Amino acid sequence: MKPSKICLTAIFLIAFSFQLFSQKLNEIQVIGSHNSYKSQMAPELLAYLSKVNPAASQSLEYAHIPLEKQLDLGLRNLELDVFHDPEGGRYSNPKGLEIIKSAGGSIPDYDPSGALARPGLKLFHVQDLDFQSHYLLFADALRALKTWSEGHPGHSPIFILINAKDGNIPGTRSVLPFTATALDSIDLEIRTNLGMEHLITPDRIRGEYEDLESAVLAGNWPNLSDVKGKFLFVLDESEEKIDRYLQAKPELKDAVLFVNKKEGNSTAGFRIVNNAVKDEEYIRELVKKGYMVRTRADSDTKEARNSDYTTFEKAKSSGAQVISTDYYEPSNFFKSDYKVIFEENVYERPNIVLVKHE
Repeated sequence: MKPSKICLTAIFLIAFSFQLFSQKLNEIQVIGSHNSYKSQMAPELLAYLSKVNPAASQSLEYAHIPLEKQLDLGLRNLELDVFHDPEGGRYSNPKGLEIIKSAGGSIPDYDPSGALARPGLKLFHVQDLDFQSHYLLFADALRALKTWSEGHPGHSPIFILINAKDGNIPGTRSVLPFTATALDSIDLEIRTNLGMEHLITPDRIRGEYEDLESAVLAGNWPNLSDVKGKFLFVLDESEEKIDRYLQAKPELKDAVLFVNKKEGNSTAGFRIVNNAVKDEEYIRELVKKGYMVRTRADSDTKEARNSDYTTFEKAKSSGAQVISTDYYEPSNFFKSDYKVIFEENVYERPNIVLVKHE
């Protein structure tokens, strides 16, 4: 009697899960999302941008399902953009509402709970323009992730990149800079709303080694089975901003965030190298040395519009542990079958550079 297709699939998934959790944290590959909080922009705003900056408008034609639903699908990487707003109200009543009104559109119910008026880090893409988010408060997103995690206690680790947004854009309201203290507030909100028991921190990886990079090069990443149900956060920022964070957290001691420092620095461990086509071999060498790397499968909607998998194929073969995409599901904005998923129809697997397959 031949086993059913369902039984074969179940056997594969059990074997896959066993293999995955027998690896170390750096010996996996996961797919996740870019600007993960982003919900759909009002069509009137996209139309306005298409007149003043067509390339920008086209690059913003994507949106994501809620964070929890992404995790339900199997994604294990998220990216969150935060804005400093310690008093609250700085980003209430975005200017884009006037553009929507003048175009005869309906005002979206973008802030039903009045989150923008409350103090704390805000979570959206671009002030005044791309302001719709599944969670406007970083704290609310963290609490939602905690609830999801505790409802799925055996889940594999989730990697979260943090962008600390403080760039001023002509025609939009000015933003507050991320000083060392402001950057440290990211740590505080994560500690408060997610909890240290849910975190993989630089201290844990450093262990008894002199510094983080020494531990990374010695392969001191934990086994996956020991970090189930946990999150690892990375500050994906410029050297200057990272150095400000390190003023608050020297050598990343007592830090929540890993940082994108180049190899050769005592705090290096998790690298952001976004161009897998140009840097495939460079990424592979970093991975072999022990670093973790995030790269991208696509950007600015270009690959999806052309059904071009070149970057994704390079990302996979590079061995980068974290691969982000806007298209874990096909686009709802334009006709395309482009979808980023591993051949096994999963979003995580053993790392093809570090793990030998039978």
